[in-house]
Amino acid sequence: MSAVLWTSADAARATGGRAVGDAWQATGVSIDSRTCQPGDLFVAIAGPSFDGHDFVSAAFAKGAVAAMVHRPQAKLAADKPLLMVDETLAALGRLGLAGRARSRARFLGVTGSVGKTGTKEALRLVLSTEAECFATSGSLNNHWGVPLSLARLPLAAEIGVFELGMNHAGELGPLSRMVRPEIAIVTTIEAVHLEFFASIEAIADAKAEIFEGMGAGGIAILNRDNGQFERLAAAARRRGLARIIGFGEHSEAAARLIDYRLEANASRVSADILGRRVDYRLGAPGRHWVQNSLAVLAAVAALGLDLGLAAGALGSLSPPKGRGQRRRIALATGGSFELIDESYNASPAAVRAALAVLAKAEPGSSGRRVAILGDMRELGAEGPRLHAELAAPVAKANVDQVLTCGPLMRELAAALPASRRGAHAADSQSLIPAALAAIKAGDVVLVKGSLGTRMAPIVEALLRLEAAVPPARAANGN
Repeated sequence: MSAVLWTSADAARATGGRAVGDAWQATGVSIDSRTCQPGDLFVAIAGPSFDGHDFVSAAFAKGAVAAMVHRPQAKLAADKPLLMVDETLAALGRLGLAGRARSRARFLGVTGSVGKTGTKEALRLVLSTEAECFATSGSLNNHWGVPLSLARLPLAAEIGVFELGMNHAGELGPLSRMVRPEIAIVTTIEAVHLEFFASIEAIADAKAEIFEGMGAGGIAILNRDNGQFERLAAAARRRGLARIIGFGEHSEAAARLIDYRLEANASRVSADILGRRVDYRLGAPGRHWVQNSLAVLAAVAALGLDLGLAAGALGSLSPPKGRGQRRRIALATGGSFELIDESYNASPAAVRAALAVLAKAEPGSSGRRVAILGDMRELGAEGPRLHAELAAPVAKANVDQVLTCGPLMRELAAALPASRRGAHAADSQSLIPAALAAIKAGDVVLVKGSLGTRMAPIVEALLRLEAAVPPARAANGN
């Protein structure tokens, strides 16, 4: 049985709201009626596209014990408990702050231009080997995701890992002040969200806002190989942080990469973590995973936990959905292909990293390396050039065919030689028929693009190829 998170009295006190109806106890907090679980407190957020107040009845049908609302629910049965507040998003923020205030956990914050979610999941994996560890779900890293995650923080949690994101200056500081992390990890600073920033230095300054919620005893774990390391370190020192730990191949990195070997489905790593040699297998393939694993182990060492145990746990690490998950899919015509699902998001650095993973993949007999790429968003005036420049890493990765969608990816298509150029479409939905027709047995297929480009439907269409295969053939893969 799940532990109680909030009682009606506690939630009313935390939010400044008024409980109406019978007393209740919630074991969870939800803002989505579709995923609401029995025992949840449903918070009716009024967003730009949907208003949660329209789905209160649906949440109760799913088993919600109460609903937090800021306007009367005339159509709701009188026996349904409500928590009346001034405004639900603001009240969710206060509930999250109360969750943080009552917790005795040690808190870590993770940000960076790329690699936040994967690093957060790696921390969840390794820290759970020694402690009751809570981490944010998916990419709940913004002005409503962070307070929601804090409101969900179990009382028994000993460690809390929070992903903090932004795409404008001034967004990260308030999130950091909510979480108040003891340790902050900045994975890297890259050319993302350029539409909203004048320079990469401005991006670094915005990411440095993660230090604003930290105390003088805080620890910053920073990418020593990144060109913005000194800028971030200076920002951390100005905030009075006690310790700065660099990670990477740099000779001065305290969490230093000694050697690594990339394999098709994993990596072998040797590193010096704060003076201790550690050799480990990393279950997720790719140089970017190797780099971020150093930050993970540096955090383990900084927390005073068992480094050997944590390194061993990294062998079972697998990429999150949409961020490198791999699956072999049987074809009705016989044989199978391997899908690398990187559909969640994209930036120039992330696409290069994904192409490097594709380069290490091993196609089957007569198989090819195929990349299906959608637009990278929020790059401003630099967008066309940054898309065209992907032609070089495509060639370096020995990609046999590239299918593209979106107006910006047309720049890459034009930059590719005819031998590598596949179909191009205006959007992802229009590309699906060509993508399905292009796949052959033995192929390794990478799908990647920004969230707004909606590459997930292409992944779903490819997965449905297996649904058309008789069960016996799908099980045998031939």
